[in-house]
Amino acid sequence: MMIGRIIKLVSNQYTVLLEDKRQVKALAMGKVRLDKAPIAGDFVAIEELEEHWVIQEIQPRFNELSRPSIANVDQALIMMSTTAPKFAPGLVDRMIFLVSLENIKPILFVTKMDLVSKNDPVHDLIADYKDAGYNVVEFGKDRDVPDLTYLFKDKVSVLTGNSGVGKSTLLNRIDPTLQIRTQETSIALGRGKHTTTHTQLHEIYGGLIADTPGFSTLDFSQVEPLDLALSIPDFQIDKPCRFRNCIHQNEPGCAIKEAVKQNRVSSIRYQNYLEVLESIE
Repeated sequence: MMIGRIIKLVSNQYTVLLEDKRQVKALAMGKVRLDKAPIAGDFVAIEELEEHWVIQEIQPRFNELSRPSIANVDQALIMMSTTAPKFAPGLVDRMIFLVSLENIKPILFVTKMDLVSKNDPVHDLIADYKDAGYNVVEFGKDRDVPDLTYLFKDKVSVLTGNSGVGKSTLLNRIDPTLQIRTQETSIALGRGKHTTTHTQLHEIYGGLIADTPGFSTLDFSQVEPLDLALSIPDFQIDKPCRFRNCIHQNEPGCAIKEAVKQNRVSSIRYQNYLEVLESIE
């Protein structure tokens, strides 16, 4: 029995990347499919039977996204442009909240930096994320793409962002061998259609990146308010709230509300959190 990761699935055939870097085609045994269907990113136990590779077991997932369907993701690259379309912190924050709920690290890719002046307010918005500790990588046609080996190596990444931010263009600049094809995604909901009918993981700088159009929905209706409150990176401060089950809304002794007043937690992120919280309730 060998352990590998599913990097591509088409119909009922799976491409598995083995630990020795070989890629093999495999089918899932009936007992596996009855439990739960294997998805891209899954670690699986496979063996060769009568010259065919078969998946015998799916290893436990440490996280999972449903749209796109992928498991065991390390980081989400949230791509947003400075203009055309305009930088939308409300959308960025909802994506941050969504991936943080699954213990996926959010990273911001900001494109079209060459199209804004030095005095454009977007610089303050970008600084707000940097000050909060987020990793922000800026791109523009007037600058070289930085070496991103440190970012991708040994990581599984998913890409998301609104329409027109230049996802395909940027990825081709980062690694021309990827040839990831995506169609546009709506600004309002992050919905989009992919030019292929499967999810695939491509190798990039010693890591893997998912060939998906990003998130097709930003739905928080099934999220528990306390789970959301506990997952947001900005709210991980030293001083605890008075109550363990504080959701940082109207509770007395809330350390997060106090931190917002003292500019130690972003007021922008907090307000966007309250709006999502209200939609859940």
